[in-house]
Amino acid sequence: MIDATVATRSDIAESVLGELIDAFGLGEVQERRYLADGLMNANWKLDTSAGRFALKRVTDVSLERLQRNLGVLAALGADGVPVSAPVPTVSGSLVAQVNGGAWCLFPWVAGSHVRGVDLTLARVSALGAHLGRLHTSLGRACGRGLLSGVPETITADVTSPERAVEKAERLSAAVRDKGNGSDFDRAAAAALEHRRALVCKHADHRPRSATPEGDHGWTHGDVQYRNLLWEGEDLAAILDWDRIAVRPYAEEVARTAQVQFGVGGVFDLARVSAFVEGYRSVVPLEPSALVDGARRLWWKRMTDFWQLEFHYDRGDISFDDLFTADEALLHWWTDRLDQVEDAFAAG
Repeated sequence: MIDATVATRSDIAESVLGELIDAFGLGEVQERRYLADGLMNANWKLDTSAGRFALKRVTDVSLERLQRNLGVLAALGADGVPVSAPVPTVSGSLVAQVNGGAWCLFPWVAGSHVRGVDLTLARVSALGAHLGRLHTSLGRACGRGLLSGVPETITADVTSPERAVEKAERLSAAVRDKGNGSDFDRAAAAALEHRRALVCKHADHRPRSATPEGDHGWTHGDVQYRNLLWEGEDLAAILDWDRIAVRPYAEEVARTAQVQFGVGGVFDLARVSAFVEGYRSVVPLEPSALVDGARRLWWKRMTDFWQLEFHYDRGDISFDDLFTADEALLHWWTDRLDQVEDAFAAG
């Protein structure tokens, strides 16, 4: 894996910048600014004599996968998907390997990151249609040989209640052993105790089949507001293509709806329905598949503790706020499981 420490995340050594300037033929860099919106990777805005660009250091994807994913973007752009295709190096590569890191460069796209709940219903529906066209275009890229073929069937792991409780107990011990009694430590300890009770109480509602309903194919993997740029009423660009993979389409629809419209500890169910309606205007996914996707995502959130694993196993506190927000939404969602799934089915 390509890696970088959190401490040096926002820094570029002058020697490294010099190599990147030569690699991409940028000429003089008049200004560089670190972009703090990203969570996993590090990004900068560069004003150069060759133009304005977004520079990205990728820290959590293998080099092979990164090169494959970047190679798809030009075809998606030609297909009408709003993307910013990468700028090749002077040697023709889409990735510059400098100082042990993997770097890629994109033309700068003007626009704003807008939270899903701040989008009008018309833009919410348009976003759903964009996701449908994205899936369709990725399918065409597969047909052109830019991505490997899609298997006829796929399976999805369903974490057992016993395994979820085991993970919660391990993390509870980590809070005791590694925590310092902070407010976050106390909140995490209480949440883990409550989560163990929730898992046991709602175990009968977990998905029973390892085979998700509905069609599957190549998907983006992280369609959320930090990876979307809006210019007025139009979607200017979909960013961050690191996680392209084959998944159930309903999984990506459900996850996108959750991260876009599950804000402040509640779901905006009207926007969920509008988003799904927009998606189904392009890809006629069955309502039962969407309900299945929503139920699988709910159980995944119920049995997953990845933010706490980052905090206590890796010493990375970047995602503490996400844990707090997701925990609040999980409890609201669990109390209204049928209402949420009705919103996915209504689109």
